Amino acid sequence: MVEDHLSGMKARNGTCVFVCSTCRVPPNFTFGAKPGGELSYLMLCPKCGCVLGEWDSIEARGRELSEFAKALKRPHVGARRYILEISVESVEAALAAERGGADRIELCSNLREGGTTPDAELLRGVRERARVPVFAMIRPRGGDFLYSDGEFAAMRGSIDAARGLGLDGFVLGLLDAEGRVDVGRTRELVEWAAPWPVTFHRAFDACVDLRAGLEDVIRTGANRLLTSGGKATAPEAFPILGELVRSAGERIVVMPGSGLNAGNIGEAVERTGAREFHAGLSSVVARGAGEMEEFEREVRKMNLALRR
Repeated sequence: MVEDHLSGMKARNGTCVFVCSTCRVPPNFTFGAKPGGELSYLMLCPKCGCVLGEWDSIEARGRELSEFAKALKRPHVGARRYILEISVESVEAALAAERGGADRIELCSNLREGGTTPDAELLRGVRERARVPVFAMIRPRGGDFLYSDGEFAAMRGSIDAARGLGLDGFVLGLLDAEGRVDVGRTRELVEWAAPWPVTFHRAFDACVDLRAGLEDVIRTGANRLLTSGGKATAPEAFPILGELVRSAGERIVVMPGSGLNAGNIGEAVERTGAREFHAGLSSVVARGAGEMEEFEREVRKMNLALRR
């Protein structure tokens, strides 16, 4: 049977390519053995290791994947319709988000500053205990997104360190002095991170021209774009976000984020047409150590709202 994290994308020749919906990489096919010894045919993501499908025979695998490919041509059809990413800055919050149903974790330090690169201890702690994919923020400081040569070198080093600790992807973004996407340097980091996926973060919302910025982000080779549509929160920019989603098409995943929660995620789905959403939930629950149960409940409420 096809599992939750299998998705698909159209190749340049028009064929359907199966991918992990989180990592956006094609699967590997292998064999396994059930408890009774029967042979099992498996489809696994080579990056995050999740099971994308399991069948009793090659024939059953072929039939179901064929039907799944046909279903992908219809709007909003797939094994899992929406992906929920939650940003956290502690091991406890990461585990609470996972228990609440988060599909992916964005791991940062200093969330009040918009997120900075987490240290090795935090990276290791979350990666060792969380089962869902974990993307590391690569941002050497708060403030603007125009980085010195030394800061740029530090970002490359942070990618290497996080990759060595088993992180599943990276979140980064660079602008130039004119407030446009720094395509050259961002592409260099995307290529440095390859084949790990990269999200271009909300540096995008500081661009002088969002429409041109979208095309620039696509040119960097990033896999997805996190944005609030140039506003302080995503709900303020649902029409803009919908336009960005439509303009992007299948070239990049546009992921609305900032200010989303269980109370407005349904409207976000309806008005933007996006399939991935990002939340920190700071507007509805505190992040203190004693608030993890409430944080988990809010993630679960948001997850359930997305499944309706």
